[in-house]
Amino acid sequence: MSPQSTITPLGDDVYEIDTQMAGYTGITAGYLILGDRPCLIEPGTAGSAPVVRRALTSLGVTAADLATVVVTHIHLDHAGGVGDIAESYPAAEVVVHEKGARHLASPERLMRSARMVYGDQLDKLFGELKPTEAARIRAVEETGVIDLGGGRRLESHYSPGHAKHHVGLLDSLTGDLYVGDAAGIYIPETADVRPATPPPDFDLETALASLDKFKGLRPQRLLFAHYGPVSAVGETLERSAEELRLWVETVRDAHDQGMDIDHAVEMVRDRTAGRYQAYGPDADPALTEKYEVLSSTASNVAGIMHALNKHA
Repeated sequence: MSPQSTITPLGDDVYEIDTQMAGYTGITAGYLILGDRPCLIEPGTAGSAPVVRRALTSLGVTAADLATVVVTHIHLDHAGGVGDIAESYPAAEVVVHEKGARHLASPERLMRSARMVYGDQLDKLFGELKPTEAARIRAVEETGVIDLGGGRRLESHYSPGHAKHHVGLLDSLTGDLYVGDAAGIYIPETADVRPATPPPDFDLETALASLDKFKGLRPQRLLFAHYGPVSAVGETLERSAEELRLWVETVRDAHDQGMDIDHAVEMVRDRTAGRYQAYGPDADPALTEKYEVLSSTASNVAGIMHALNKHA
């Protein structure tokens, strides 16, 4: 696949890059903001690094040009390639929430945990997160500012619920809000919105508060890491909250009845049947499979179960 085929211009020097996690297209998106100080948002997995480098080169960004790499959170489908990209672009500062910074500098614990979850699939799906020099990492807290040059800036806003180290990123020029996984998964082929609630950090009330924060920022467009731009901002954020409540209510019912996780998964599938075209009887099986690899029903139910047990 040529570099040009992975790039979609979105206007105002913003380019979507299909980072092709595990070889899938249309599953993980990174974004480049060109200008005086080029900024890469969400480099994707370690396996995506060659794809991202080719895209940046085709857009005229050299090893000396990239000013900043920003991740919304440190899950490997978003940040697994940070070490590789930092190595290739030695002038770039790496920006992450303070609760994720140490894992980018010393990723051993994060990789051990990921290997326990994914086993032999880890290398195929994500690859190995390489360490980034601590001196190159800038940690942000509740809010932060990334200078894009020419008076343009990217503002970070702490938005936990999906992960305790999650931030949303608002472009001061365009009003684009890079939502990471805080608003769930958007499937552009069918316009479905599904939750992203993996263990161990998911918390419903915190996640809903982050969605409210996003509404309050009054973005003009949502840019999903999974996947792509969405202009129906209010409607999509409302749908994200609605789906979260439904899934948690369903898993809570299963939990209260003493069901194990397999039965809870079936209960969620039964109760959400017909809500998502990508999972419907007429859906393309390859599309369903792709999004199950990315954000499986079982993983999301496990995250909700973990949260319910923690609160109990």
